[in-house]
Amino acid sequence: MGERLGVLKTYKLFIGGKFPRTESGRSLAVTDGAGETVAHVCRASRKDLRDAVESARGALAGWSGATAYNRGQVMYRVAEMLEGRRAEFVGLLRGTRGGGSGLDPEREVSLTVDRLVAYAGWADKHAQVLGCNNPVAGPYYNFTSPEPTGVVVAIGGDDPALLSMVSLMAPALCAGNAVVVIGPESNMPVASVLGEVCATSDVPGGVVNILTGLREELVPHVATHREIDAVHASGLSEAHRSMLRAGSAENLKRVMVRDLSPAQWADDQTCESPWWIEPFVEMKTIWHPSGA
Repeated sequence: MGERLGVLKTYKLFIGGKFPRTESGRSLAVTDGAGETVAHVCRASRKDLRDAVESARGALAGWSGATAYNRGQVMYRVAEMLEGRRAEFVGLLRGTRGGGSGLDPEREVSLTVDRLVAYAGWADKHAQVLGCNNPVAGPYYNFTSPEPTGVVVAIGGDDPALLSMVSLMAPALCAGNAVVVIGPESNMPVASVLGEVCATSDVPGGVVNILTGLREELVPHVATHREIDAVHASGLSEAHRSMLRAGSAENLKRVMVRDLSPAQWADDQTCESPWWIEPFVEMKTIWHPSGA
């Protein structure tokens, strides 16, 4: 009897709460430290990006209309499920070539869970910090309150792969935005497994969509897509930054690119601020008679 060949996993995309294969039929090999292929991931196309954005747009009204407290509960549930798959994430961070960083994998997973919990807590508190009661002359109350921007694309950085991806996604999500995540090229399986985590938590279908693929292919389409309202990114080349700036000028999407070291990504004072939420909300001002 000959040597048995193992069946390698092919990780799918996560769009609309389901796991479709890429419409292009393409995949990318995932290798270990010895250069051996251990899995495959889908290589997302422009059509997959469009499908993910359409799914996010369809889910936006329900997610933004949910109570802030409920959004916090859902995000906390994601943290619970991620904690339950700790060993799998640690293995992916430790065993996939290109996935290493200045952070120990065990610590990176712990920090990622903690970051989700932190933004779950901010879900029903950021409005009090970012909003205000404005002093005006006359018998009126004047309030400014934050509302979600819309569909936000989070482009994960390569180092640290898991922590940076979740740190970019979570601020937009807790404010009521729907998100499309483009996973880190250095370790695409962590993005795919995050989709599995979301699918087994309470996240409504379409609120979080996760693509794996190449920035070189996807960033130009992110820049020109008119249904994308904002971008939160890390680890971009200057050419990709220029593309996003040009897209922002043409279709008015907001673009926020973070340049942080692994130690800075690990710092809660840096990455768990309401000012990380602020770029992904719009301020609405309300006038109301005071009755005076």
